[in-house]
Amino acid sequence: MIRSRTLLLLFAVVGCTVPVPEYPTPSRSAWLEQGWQPYERAWYHHADQGTLTFGIPLEFFAALEQPEPSASGAEMLADPAYLDRFGFIAGKTGLPVGFAGSLGVVHPSTLQPWTNPGDGAPFNSLGLTCAACHTGRLVYQGKELLIDGGSALLNLGQFSKALGLSMVATEYNPFRWQRFAARVLGPEAPAAADTALRTQFKSALERLGWQHKQDVAAQDTARHKSVEEGFGRLDALNRIGNQVFAVNTRQEKNYTTTSAPVAFPHIWGAPWFDWVQYNGSIQQPMVRNAGEALGVATPVDFSSVGPGVYRSQLQMGSLVRMEQLLAGPQPKGRFAGLRAPAWPEDVLPPIDRALAAKGGELYAGLCQSCHRPAPNTAQFWAPALWEANGGGHSVLKLKLIPIADIGTDPAQAVDMRDRKVTPLPGLGITETSFGLALGQLVEKTINRAYDDRRPPVPQAERDALNGSRPNGIRAEPAYKARPLDGIWATPPFLHNGAVPTLYALLSPPGERPMAFHLGNRNFDPVNVGYDTAPIAGDFRLDATQRGNLNTGHAFDDGPRGNGVIGPKLTPEQRRALVEYLKTL
Repeated sequence: MIRSRTLLLLFAVVGCTVPVPEYPTPSRSAWLEQGWQPYERAWYHHADQGTLTFGIPLEFFAALEQPEPSASGAEMLADPAYLDRFGFIAGKTGLPVGFAGSLGVVHPSTLQPWTNPGDGAPFNSLGLTCAACHTGRLVYQGKELLIDGGSALLNLGQFSKALGLSMVATEYNPFRWQRFAARVLGPEAPAAADTALRTQFKSALERLGWQHKQDVAAQDTARHKSVEEGFGRLDALNRIGNQVFAVNTRQEKNYTTTSAPVAFPHIWGAPWFDWVQYNGSIQQPMVRNAGEALGVATPVDFSSVGPGVYRSQLQMGSLVRMEQLLAGPQPKGRFAGLRAPAWPEDVLPPIDRALAAKGGELYAGLCQSCHRPAPNTAQFWAPALWEANGGGHSVLKLKLIPIADIGTDPAQAVDMRDRKVTPLPGLGITETSFGLALGQLVEKTINRAYDDRRPPVPQAERDALNGSRPNGIRAEPAYKARPLDGIWATPPFLHNGAVPTLYALLSPPGERPMAFHLGNRNFDPVNVGYDTAPIAGDFRLDATQRGNLNTGHAFDDGPRGNGVIGPKLTPEQRRALVEYLKTL
């Protein structure tokens, strides 16, 4: 007991705690109807993409304890109630939604099979999939609404900190180590197995420590640009670049700080967009999906010499099936596959249809020139808004709005445009511009996977699997305007999540909150967004900081341009527009 109290005090003194909220248990939970069958949802939530996000096998993860010592005994890191505090939604497999694993894993450094030194059996892999970051959750009056393809209210940064602290405590606390080793090896494992396990563990911890060192160094050298992500946001493109150009190759010069967090985007309809990402930077679905998998640490051979170069653990079958589930067949009159959720009037207050009708008139005059007509109208499906992609399908042409016009925070688009990388020699990467270099690297990894299939994938099949679209990469100082179906279910708003509610978004920037709290799951159905009242362990967003700016997309007095896109709306007009957006 004395030792436990001493450890608790030590962790408190050195700051080895991870403050995250504690949430009440909802009275009931329900998945909203979005066109998927339950078995399709269940598969998607845990489909293995080949990732090893945390750099450790499933057996390590399941054996680790929470970072803060507890006087009441060992509490496990993998406890669903604990993971829920970071925003992970409990799944039906014992792992949260978006966690996937499979038998057989390679070590991320050696790319050799990783086996249990106790019995020689292969460890299981463990990594994140699309569903981790793209599954939404709203709570209203104690009732939990779960939304496939929505914006997760997840704090990955805090979870990474908890994992690192747990591993450090396991390494240096002999009692923790004994419990950890017994769980992984079994209680009767010989001393030699314990020694081998410790070597494996130190290797994983060293890799994690190297990345932490780069995080600290990058923040110190670019402190004016460093931006905390917090709940509901991730600097996804910079993190992908760090993983593939720095972590995988140990190239410190290619590591950069998080400077441009974006809200986790909702992904229904995305397979049918001509370009994806907030800045409209990626054209091909396979590059988008494989790039995401590489960004959450799919092991890849970047050795640049020998026959294994670009060989990876990408699970191409999963990537293809995921895209098919999201897309469905060519939409005609409505999106197929995963659809936007309808406002659930059995849980949330009913829509004021008369007020929504007034909002519809405002939408037609103010919004649809950029965001297109509403998807539940015939105008949206007019052939002029769609173009053939060469594979017997048509894709929706989206508008790309220059930052000079829309006036929103420039960091995500500009930082991608300006980032440079130095690829390892011998990998065949001819570009130094980050986006173009990433496109080349991902394409080479995909092609290696196609080549390694027996027999190799024919070119015609490759074209179809790639969505019949080229590997188009661009980095314009602009953001795309996507359709607004289901927008009500995707707070916070703007690409960087810097505006908490739809009502605030329709208000002049001077009336938007300059700081608010994220982490509270309670939903505000009137203003449409999360409750921003502070709770213990949440994240405070400072909207005056570059990367967090809440400027632009303004309905305000003054001439059009420089962020002003329409006239100032009365409070009644804002309410009408909000009510209409609930119907989409």
